[in-house]
Amino acid sequence: FQADADTDAVVLIGEIGGTDEQQAAEFVQRAMTKPVVGFIAGQTAPPGRRMGHAGAIVSGAEGTAAEKIAALERAGIGVMKRPADVVPLLKERL
Repeated sequence: FQADADTDAVVLIGEIGGTDEQQAAEFVQRAMTKPVVGFIAGQTAPPGRRMGHAGAIVSGAEGTAAEKIAALERAGIGVMKRPADVVPLLKERL
């Protein structure tokens, strides 16, 4: 997306479980100059409960919504509290 002249901004949608979003945040911080906003689904899921598929499960402290949101914010990614916030947040960042 960084190299695409037709892309003005990136919307990242993640979920609880795993560390993909933290890795994405590191990439954004290191390599992106375009605005990036994000949302982490499953913020109200109880720890240890599977939500939809095997990847969406929080085990211990790893993969929590709070951990992922903090990583996104440290990378300068604007984080939405709810999906409906995408347009106002993008307008703010563009």
